[in-house]
Amino acid sequence: MHTSIQRPLLLVVSAPSGAGKTTLCARLLEAFPDMVRSVSCTTRAPRKGETDGRDYVFLDAAKFRKQIAAGAFLEYAQVHGAYYGTPRAPVEKALRAGRDVLLILDVQGAARIRQLLASSAGGLRGAFVDVFVMPPDSATLRRRLVARGQDDEATIERRLKNAGGEMADASRYQYRIVNDRLEDAVAHLRAIVLEEKCRVMKSDDG
Repeated sequence: MHTSIQRPLLLVVSAPSGAGKTTLCARLLEAFPDMVRSVSCTTRAPRKGETDGRDYVFLDAAKFRKQIAAGAFLEYAQVHGAYYGTPRAPVEKALRAGRDVLLILDVQGAARIRQLLASSAGGLRGAFVDVFVMPPDSATLRRRLVARGQDDEATIERRLKNAGGEMADASRYQYRIVNDRLEDAVAHLRAIVLEEKCRVMKSDDG
């Protein structure tokens, strides 16, 4: 006998810096309170207002490399001179419990997740959905980066240059959202989650 089971989602969201993914994902988590946000580890310094364990787990480079060697990350990458990685254990635990997991990753991290899933079967691969959030244009992206006041001019220029390469990877994602008006982008992302949640997997009941 086959029983339909609503699958938990492993939702990966990527975007260039300044495209609004943090705000967008915060709104998504408000809309789906049972969804778990995976807290990434990083070797970069905390920004103003960031809390260790809530925004990121902040590690020094030696500890991060030790975690790599132990196979503790689903994926890791070096971006803007710092390491970022997704801890494996909490993601797998949440999915086993039937909860959706949100991963906010750069394009390198998303690519590594795809590579991992290409050689795996079952839970993680069956749960995977990826979304790329795009700015309306480069001028808007520059304006947002300047307005958030977190980076100097040289860093903004580097982020804008990197954004071009990241945008070239957008076609690899299952879904793409243009974040022009926040409310529209939130509605689009919520609709993607609801649609994917309605795709059921079959389980043998005996």
